[in-house]
Amino acid sequence: MTGLSTQPAIADNKTLADFEPANKPKRNKFAFACAILASLTSILLGYDIGVMSGAIIFIQKDLKISDVQAEIVTGILNLYCLEGSCAAGRISDWIGRRYTIIVAGAIFFVGALLMGFATDYAFLMVGRFVAGIGVGFALMIAPVYTAEVSPASSRGFLTSFPEVFINGGILLGYVSNYAFSKLRTDLGWRLMLGVGAFPSVFLAVGVLAMPESPRWLVMQGLLGEAKKVLDKTSDTVKEAELRLNDIKQAAGIPEDCTEDVVQVQKQSHGEGVWKELLVYPTPAVRHVLICGIGIHFFQQASGIDAVVLYSPRIFEKAGITSSDQKLLATVAVGFVKTIFILVATFLLDRIGRRPLLLSSIIGMVASLTTLGFSLTVIGHSDEKVTWAIALCITMVLAYVALFSIGMGPITWVYSSEIFPLRLRAQGASIGVAVNRVTSGVITMTFISLYKAISIGGAFFLFAGIAAVATLFFYTCYPETQGKTLEEMEGLFGKFIGWREEAKKLKEMKKKTKEVNGDGGTSNGKIQLGNTVTMSGVV
Repeated sequence: MTGLSTQPAIADNKTLADFEPANKPKRNKFAFACAILASLTSILLGYDIGVMSGAIIFIQKDLKISDVQAEIVTGILNLYCLEGSCAAGRISDWIGRRYTIIVAGAIFFVGALLMGFATDYAFLMVGRFVAGIGVGFALMIAPVYTAEVSPASSRGFLTSFPEVFINGGILLGYVSNYAFSKLRTDLGWRLMLGVGAFPSVFLAVGVLAMPESPRWLVMQGLLGEAKKVLDKTSDTVKEAELRLNDIKQAAGIPEDCTEDVVQVQKQSHGEGVWKELLVYPTPAVRHVLICGIGIHFFQQASGIDAVVLYSPRIFEKAGITSSDQKLLATVAVGFVKTIFILVATFLLDRIGRRPLLLSSIIGMVASLTTLGFSLTVIGHSDEKVTWAIALCITMVLAYVALFSIGMGPITWVYSSEIFPLRLRAQGASIGVAVNRVTSGVITMTFISLYKAISIGGAFFLFAGIAAVATLFFYTCYPETQGKTLEEMEGLFGKFIGWREEAKKLKEMKKKTKEVNGDGGTSNGKIQLGNTVTMSGVV
């Protein structure tokens, strides 16, 4: 047996290299460009989060609104996102991923202008509603499109881009706060919000250069166009062929079908999908759904938007009273957040999702606990406690850094790649809805929360939630690094028993590699909605 396996291994060296694009040092430039353009939509949310943290200070002074009204107008956009994210799943299956991105930019453009020209609180809330719809569209479609054009070798790197641009948008929002803070109060905050319309214009123009998602094209029966896109976005020609076969199988199209246009069963507008997701899910679909919802919930329930949106208030509670100093410290938060998200993009496909996610959430527990402690010390002291102030600022920066290196990007990467093709758009929209509802609840109640239990107590609460998330992630989340979107489906269905399935899949790929010399990538993949198995393994 040993003698038989040695010879083919030598003979197949070149072929195996072709089948293993993850070993290639160069990334696909076309897929990279597509991911950049799609992920620019995420700047819209980031800018709004960042700019509102400072603008609300001036809005309160100008419109004479209460703290409750301030926290509502600050956080309500997250709930308005629900309408957009729920509609975007269906619309993206109808008009395509690319045009859905254009719709997102157009809606946010209108919303930003309305906010910029708002004359009173009610008018401002209307602008927040329209902008929220656009943000909901953007949040859902950017990671889905990016996951669908990305080769497996760099999918983690590319699908982390939406989080990168959210952070970039937050930093731009903070800079905008500082830049316009010197203007008249009634003019400054309107310019802060209004200039957010400009990124959406560039976005709409840039998207015209993008191809449509190959998976959406296959869902429409446009195999010829899908093949052209896959040839451009894959690391090798052979990988493009394998990806096309995987997608055809998931869409119910025979693998040997070579026509450019075929008739497919039209269930791409959401028919039956919600029922399969929520009413009659298989064990595997249930596992995927719980993982997708869980990671979005814990990302926000651990307090990130409270820190980002209310950082000027946190620094004020820590003893920084100057408006300039508060805004500058907030800019530092945005800078650190952006730097560490860039670091994370290069680690996702090297280290894997699980190690980064677990390291990140454990570090968040420690930093939130320490932040709560330092704020409690400051709150109970009549004198200025310099070491506690320094510790507080350090822990805020540490928290956003740890979030950005794992929890932030992996939420979008993981939730966009675990749903099977037929459920992907709607599944992703549910995740975004949960994300925004949780963020909305946190940001709309944070001021009331810290007034009720103290600001230190609020961060102790976030630390407890993050500790629960740590246990949940460790128990239920399989590693998805390096697997095709269709191949990873076999990992889900047994919750805590996924490790055994991962071992089976690894052994199966090894055996297939020995027999076929193809890296174990040529066999069929498990479909989540069925009991079909891969190579006969149940």
